[in-house]
Amino acid sequence: MKKIFLILTLPLTLHCVSHAQSASNHANPHSSAKTQNLPLVYLTEEILFKYLSAELAEQRGNSFAAYSTMMTIARSSRDPRIARRAAEMAMNSKLTVEAVKATQFWVEVDPASEEAAQVLLSLLLITNQTDEAKKILAKRLANSNAANLGSVIAQTQRHLARIPDRARAASLLKELLEPYRNSVEAQLAIAKSALDAGKASDAMKESRDVVSKNPQSELAVLSLIQMMEDKNEALKVLADFLQKNPKSRDIRLTYARLLLELGKVAEAKKEFKTLLQQVPQEQTSLYALGLLAAQSGEFTEAENYLAAYIKTLNGNRDPERDSSQALMVLAQIAEDKNDLPTAVKWLEQVDSSAQNNFLTAVIKRAHIKAKAGQLAEARQLLAQTSTENDEDKIKLLIGEAQLLRDIGKLNESLQFIEEALQRFTDNTDLLYEYAMVAEKNSQLELMEQSLRKIIALTPNNPHPYNALGYMLADRNIRLKEAHELISKAVALAPDDAYILDSMGWVEFRMGQLDKAEEILRRAYGIKPDSEIAAHLGEVLWTKGRNDEAKKLWRAAASKDPKNETLKNTLQRLRIKL
Repeated sequence: MKKIFLILTLPLTLHCVSHAQSASNHANPHSSAKTQNLPLVYLTEEILFKYLSAELAEQRGNSFAAYSTMMTIARSSRDPRIARRAAEMAMNSKLTVEAVKATQFWVEVDPASEEAAQVLLSLLLITNQTDEAKKILAKRLANSNAANLGSVIAQTQRHLARIPDRARAASLLKELLEPYRNSVEAQLAIAKSALDAGKASDAMKESRDVVSKNPQSELAVLSLIQMMEDKNEALKVLADFLQKNPKSRDIRLTYARLLLELGKVAEAKKEFKTLLQQVPQEQTSLYALGLLAAQSGEFTEAENYLAAYIKTLNGNRDPERDSSQALMVLAQIAEDKNDLPTAVKWLEQVDSSAQNNFLTAVIKRAHIKAKAGQLAEARQLLAQTSTENDEDKIKLLIGEAQLLRDIGKLNESLQFIEEALQRFTDNTDLLYEYAMVAEKNSQLELMEQSLRKIIALTPNNPHPYNALGYMLADRNIRLKEAHELISKAVALAPDDAYILDSMGWVEFRMGQLDKAEEILRRAYGIKPDSEIAAHLGEVLWTKGRNDEAKKLWRAAASKDPKNETLKNTLQRLRIKL
C-alpha cells in the first residue's frame, strides 16, 4: 500500500512543480497558480531527491527521518499537499507532536482547507491542547451565521466528544456556547454533553428549560423525552405537544412507537392511522399497521396495508426498514389462503441483499413448489441458489431436508441429512434437524442419540435438553429424566416461552396440576402461542374448569386453526368447540 501511495503522491507533486515551470514562461505566471491555490516552485534535483528519500525512509521504518525530510520540502515549497503528506507520515508513526506541527503548517499554507482544520482540531484535542482547540472552535462559532449555526454547534460537540475527560468536555462546551444561549441547538448540545458526563439531573434540567422556552420546538421535545426514564411521563409530554400541534409528524410517530414499546397496541394503531390520514401513503404508518394487523390475526387488513406499502416503494429498496419482512408476511398470508401463485410473486420480490430473508424466501418458494407436486423443480431451485459461506449453505440443506420431511419422505430426508453431515461434520443445526426428522419417523432412539451428541458438543445450548425432555414427557415415559433435562433448559433460558411450556407439560404429566397451570400461564403470558394454549387448556380441563379451557382453545383455534398440537388435543379429548 505504501508503494501505491508513493506512485499516487509523486505525480501530484511533479504536476505541481512542472506546472510552475511551464507557468513561468507565460505573461501572467501567477494567474494559473492562483486558480489552483498552489505555489510556483521549480522542480529541482534536490527537491526530487529529498521527496524520494522521505518516502523510502518511511517504507524502511525510519519514521522521524521521513517526516523531517518531507517537512523540510513542505516549508521550502509551501505546497499544501506536501504539508499534508508530512502530517500523514507523523500520524502514521504516532509522532503526535510532529503531527500537530505539520498540520498547523498545512492550515497556514491552505487556510481554506476544511480537511486541514478538522485534522488540526482532532489532534489538538487528542493531545489535550484544549486552549488552542478552544480558540479555533470559538472562531468557527463566531464566523457562523443564522443558517449554519446549528451545524457548527453540532460539529463543535462532536469534536469535544473526543476528549476523554467527559466532565472537562461538558464544561468547555458550555463555555463556548454561552454566547449562543438563546439557540435551541446550543442548549440541547449542552444538555447532551452533561448527560454524557454522567450529570443526568443537569441534563434533564437543561432539557426542560429548553422546552419551557421553546414549547413549539419538535427538536426540544424529542431531545427531552430521550432523557426521560419514566416512559409514561414521556408519553404525556408527547401527548400534550400533539394536542397543541396535531400535524407534527415526527412527534406523532415517536408517540406511536413509544405506545408500542409500552404494549399499548390499540392506541399505537390509532396514532399510525391518524398519520396515514394526514399523509396518505406514508410508508412508516403503512408498514407498522400492516405488521400489527398480521400479529393480531387481522390478515385482510394486514394484506391491504403491506401491499400498499410495497407499492409505494415502486421497486426500490427501503433503506430505513426491512421491506423483505413485509414481503414475507404477504407471502404467508397468500399461502394460508392457498393462493400459491401470489405467495410466490411476493417471495420473488425479496432482494438478494437481504441475505437472511432472501434464503428464507428461496426455501419457502421451494416448499410451495413441492406442495404443488413439483418436487424436482423445488430441489433444483435450492441446489442452484448461490451462497456466500458454509452457514448459508447449511440453511439451504436444512431447508431441503425439511421439504422432504413435510411431504412425507422421511427416510429420504434422513439419508439426505446423513450425507450433509459427512461434509459438515458435527454441525449442530444439521444434527438438530436430523433429530426432528427421526422423531417424526418414530425412530426415537436415533433422535435421542442425535440430541445427546448436540448436548456433548454445546453443553450450554438449552434447546437439545428441551427437545429431548419434551419428547419423553409427551410420550409419558421416563418422566423423572424428562424433568431433569427440561430443568437444565430452564436454567439456561429461564424466559423462553417454549421451554417453560415443556416444563409445564412435564409437571402435568407428573400430576402436579397447580404447578403446571402456574408455569403454563407464565409461558402463555410471554408468548400466546396455540401449542401453549393447547397444553394450558388441557390442564384446566383436567381440573374441571371446562368453560375456561374451551374459551382458551377457541381463541387459539381462531388464530391458528391448523396447529397440530391443538387439533390433536381436541381430537384426543373428543371436544367440539
